[in-house]
Amino acid sequence: MVVAISCALAVIVLKIFAHNVFLWANYINKYLKLPYSNSILPIIGIVLTVFVVKRFLDGSIEKGSSNILYAVARKGGIVPRKQMYAQILTSSLTVGLGGSAGLESPIVITGAAFGSNFAQKYKLSQKDRILLLACGVSAGIGAAFNAPIAGVLFAIEVVLTDVTISAFIPIMISAATGSLVSQMILSDDILLNFKGEQNFDFHNTPYYILLGLLAGFVSVHHARTFRKVEHYFNHFSKKPYRKAIFGATMLAGLIFLFPTLFGEGYESIKTLSSSNPESLLENTLLEKYMSNEWILLIFIGVIALVKSVATGITLGSGGNGGNFAPSLFVGSYLGFFVSKSIELLGISSSLPVVNFTIVGMAGILSGLFHAPLTAIFLIGEITGGYNLMIPLMIVSSVSFAVSKRFEKHSMDVKALADKGDVFTSNKDLNILQSINSLNLIDTDIQTITLQSNLENLVELLSSKKQTIYPVIDENAALIGLIDFEKIRPIIFNSFQVKYTPIKDVVELPDVSIDFDESIESIMQKFETSQKSILPVIKFGKFYGFLSKIAILEAYRKKLKEIVIE
Repeated sequence: MVVAISCALAVIVLKIFAHNVFLWANYINKYLKLPYSNSILPIIGIVLTVFVVKRFLDGSIEKGSSNILYAVARKGGIVPRKQMYAQILTSSLTVGLGGSAGLESPIVITGAAFGSNFAQKYKLSQKDRILLLACGVSAGIGAAFNAPIAGVLFAIEVVLTDVTISAFIPIMISAATGSLVSQMILSDDILLNFKGEQNFDFHNTPYYILLGLLAGFVSVHHARTFRKVEHYFNHFSKKPYRKAIFGATMLAGLIFLFPTLFGEGYESIKTLSSSNPESLLENTLLEKYMSNEWILLIFIGVIALVKSVATGITLGSGGNGGNFAPSLFVGSYLGFFVSKSIELLGISSSLPVVNFTIVGMAGILSGLFHAPLTAIFLIGEITGGYNLMIPLMIVSSVSFAVSKRFEKHSMDVKALADKGDVFTSNKDLNILQSINSLNLIDTDIQTITLQSNLENLVELLSSKKQTIYPVIDENAALIGLIDFEKIRPIIFNSFQVKYTPIKDVVELPDVSIDFDESIESIMQKFETSQKSILPVIKFGKFYGFLSKIAILEAYRKKLKEIVIE
């Protein structure tokens, strides 16, 4: 409960700040007649974020909820203390001042940091530390959306890979507490919710299946485009301010053309699901075409595809935020686009556009994060009922299936997979991946050259315990290996020792290990080669030996630590 209350208060600060800045920007546009002035705010926000990170946060900040998965899989649930305040400070500047990203990822990391550091403070076991981390995550989602069930499911479906029934109780208490505190303080205007009654007509099932298919493909497009845009800004890694100004200016241009890209975008989602969605064209270059439904439809469709670019620019240029809110934003726009297109084309005149707008959010959320249960119950809770449960299940499951077909990992896990730190539901593999294989490499190895002779090798065998000797050239590149067990008959024959050249007993290595190879790949090589020791190569040179026994011993110690705790 303490973790949940702490996290809920952080959510309240973030939400109130972001909402008030949005209202202030709209006030300037509408009443002071300064159109598009909100394009300037994201530049200020991103530059300030970079300044704060460099000046007060040691020049770096971990972005994205993938860091929580990494902390659970590799660090035993330990999250740095600075994450308790760093995420709040930087994301409020970025998203609060109009950066096109979401606050939920920073909220989730903050909640995880509260849980982890409370556990560290009171010296709880690793198991309880990870559980308390999950409690912070569930409280964050519960408070951000007033959706405690979604908070519980997100913590279990996304963060925890192994959960017992007993773990549900503290996670549920945290989610309920976070949601309660948020509900007591935050108004309905700030929270994303829909009060209208939604009903499901089974005749529309084919159209919901179509929406699910499109949501899956759009999820793949969003994830890939976001990564490409974010990676593009890696070229500016040594010039953070230049990167911030360049990226923020690009973002300002997009917001100038599409003002609804400003901030989280929840207000535009509410507008889209209202009776006058054409009001989205106010203060845009297309304002005079507000009465033209086709112009509105094209405007909505373009924004749904451009949002990934805007979010990639926001985070890639130095801002802080996440993709949770953008996924809901894109989903609502896609749902509106599909239903309105069917209506304008005359295919069906009775489609409930509001329902498709709402259900579309679950489709993209499920496709991006591979979390269909979270998507279903989150949308169910923020709509105030479960009348749309069947279309939510259809769209979420179809979108998940399509996205999974083209993207093996979810958006968060993909970031870890690219670094070789894949986070999986396989608990044994997670323990194995927590082992640093570099620490297990034996570099104190005696090497020989082709110019040596077997007499020299016999002397080495008599004075050292080493039984496998690498043969290297003048550049330290590995030529082959000499295994004592295989040349034993020669070693004990003095005549052969004297007249057998080294090159006659050298065996070319069938398999070798790269210095930076993943532990999973290393174990696979041990399995296929049936070797107990393999040579390690670093930058083309022999570096040392890695033993399978050493890895298994390290695994046993890790497993013992977890069991004891």
